Amino acid sequence: MSLARNVDLLRRLPKLDGLRLAEFGNSAESSSPLEEITSFGANPGNLRMFAFVPAQLQQPRALVVVLHGCGQTAASYDLGAGWSTLASHYGFALLMPEQQRVNNANTCFNWFNPEDTARDSGEARSIRQMIAHMVDAHDIDARRVFITGLSAGGGMTSVLLATYPEAFAAGAVIAGLPYGIASNLREALDGMFHSPERSAGALGDLVRNASDHRGPWPKISVWHGSADRTVNPGNANEIVKQWLDLHDLPAEPMAETDVDGYPRQAWWNRNGETLVESYTITDMAHGTPLGIADNDHRYGMEGAFLIEAGISSSYHIAKFFGLTDWIRGAETKTPTAKPTVAAKPPAALSPAPHLARSIRAAMAEQPAEPNRKQSRGLDLGAFITRALTAAGLMK
Repeated sequence: MSLARNVDLLRRLPKLDGLRLAEFGNSAESSSPLEEITSFGANPGNLRMFAFVPAQLQQPRALVVVLHGCGQTAASYDLGAGWSTLASHYGFALLMPEQQRVNNANTCFNWFNPEDTARDSGEARSIRQMIAHMVDAHDIDARRVFITGLSAGGGMTSVLLATYPEAFAAGAVIAGLPYGIASNLREALDGMFHSPERSAGALGDLVRNASDHRGPWPKISVWHGSADRTVNPGNANEIVKQWLDLHDLPAEPMAETDVDGYPRQAWWNRNGETLVESYTITDMAHGTPLGIADNDHRYGMEGAFLIEAGISSSYHIAKFFGLTDWIRGAETKTPTAKPTVAAKPPAALSPAPHLARSIRAAMAEQPAEPNRKQSRGLDLGAFITRALTAAGLMK
């Protein structure tokens, strides 16, 4: 596809996004536990701030920042990816900044605009101010702040990790792009569709030049579908190269394993702590992969760019952040005490997780359907039909 056709596609996206996400967004707004915070400090990026803090928080207290993708809202991405359910289940605070159409017609975070991607400027500063507000208001341990995002939100995750590396213990980028590869729309499109290769040193320098920080650097988890036609999967390799260079790690993975049937590569330091990991979701299109988690729960629900793939990326990212060992109601001061059984999760979780896991295992033994995940991720007509049916407008 030519650059001119890509630009034409972007011009048409506002109308498509409005149709595709209308019902899903309205449903999310009514059911989301997120609350808007209107006063949090300087807001040069003109973003909205939404947050959720469950009644019980693990100690020391942690915060996860989640950035939605294009055409989405904080509430719709929360509903789809299941982050507030995870936050309630594992006891961490949640911050979900939201883009406004006045800033970007497709509600994409402006991950390539120089004014929004520099330290103490634009959208990057707005999000940093929100984080500072949450840390102060809820006694968050500043050493336990994490960030993740999808697509343009993934690109902005790279921005925050580069411009404020001292503020984060770890990050996770889903179908996103490395920091610093674009400073205008033409370069952004080239990065999205073609992902030009750069040397690891050059990529690392882009991050080193974004602040005065010289380490230690945040850990990072990278996720991408191999059939992504919106953001070239090569971007995952470039993100990995960028952070391997920062952590002074070798190009060859130190371990290659399968997690829920998908390849995972990992690199660790001399203490055995994983600093960089990368998941390739084979045959999946552009979006956040969903599935049954290790604890037999399902977090989130399918929607536009939220794809059933048999693996729960939100859960595995929370696990990578070190947030899944806490048990709600457990006695934290007495390690030998018997933990209280966690309350039953909300309805967003799978009603029959063991059966679902058995079905998934059975399906894995069958021949794969060509492009099954890709068609699920991009079937606009099917999604609209489901949305209309849920709204009672179609039978």
